[in-house]
Amino acid sequence: MTVSAEPLETLHRSDRPLLMAATLAPLGRGRGDPCHRVTVDGALWRTTLMPSGPVTCRLVQADRYSVLVKAWGAGAGEFLGSVPDLLGEYDTAQDFAPDHPILVEAHRRHPGLRIPRTGRVFESLVPAILEQKVHGIAARASWRRLVTAHGAAAPGPAPDGMRVPPPPEVWRRIPSWEYHRAGVDPKRSRTIVTAAAVADRLEEAVALSRAEAAGRLQTVPGIGPWTAAEVGQRALGDADALSVGDFHLAAVVGWSLLGRPLDDPGMVEYLEPLRPHRYRAIRLLEVSGRAVKPKFGPRTAVTDHRMH
Repeated sequence: MTVSAEPLETLHRSDRPLLMAATLAPLGRGRGDPCHRVTVDGALWRTTLMPSGPVTCRLVQADRYSVLVKAWGAGAGEFLGSVPDLLGEYDTAQDFAPDHPILVEAHRRHPGLRIPRTGRVFESLVPAILEQKVHGIAARASWRRLVTAHGAAAPGPAPDGMRVPPPPEVWRRIPSWEYHRAGVDPKRSRTIVTAAAVADRLEEAVALSRAEAAGRLQTVPGIGPWTAAEVGQRALGDADALSVGDFHLAAVVGWSLLGRPLDDPGMVEYLEPLRPHRYRAIRLLEVSGRAVKPKFGPRTAVTDHRMH
């Protein structure tokens, strides 16, 4: 544990139920994520790189409506100003009216689930690119290795091993062979480097409409609708961002809600009445434990791109 100056802190209070752990869970990239850690006391630790500098934050659910937030680092003050967005304070489900009993019940049981909005586009984009068309285990291992090697030490009393995500200029300078050793094939590494070169333009997506933001992201070669949706879900607080093209999602939606598999066009058609809350419906399936997909064979093998 590395201790620095006293933290800045705030108690975020909402007039609606707030389920912090479930709301922020999609921001983590596996149990070993060096930027996202849940400790045995139930606290959630995160690191981020704000325009004003690096930040380590610790979030604890104080009661059903409140979260205590402490932040260390040069960007702590700026980060505290973003806490309402991070905790989905401006996300509303008032017009969300599903008719499927599973979704109705999940929505009733989890009124505190929100869609977070980190406002950090590039930080959400890099892990999404790493997850393109590869096994999640491999993608998370690549993220862990690259951030650990190239990210800065987390300020404040961060748990051991936590790092601050590298800035775009660092991602641009990582040699191709280091990406290769981290299991990242040339196509994905090239996409990261290309995106890093226009990171300032991509960050402007936070001020654009949903469609404009997705279009801005997809001007980068190698970024398609799936990756743009993954960024929208985390950085932009988009409750409708549906990850079309995901290897499992359409089948999960079909088996969970219809008792049979769906393909992508079938999923899009089936979820159309839930606009603009399609991603919210997916999250409700996940947090309620009702997201299912039967296993028909052995687990997909993890491809080792270091051998290519």
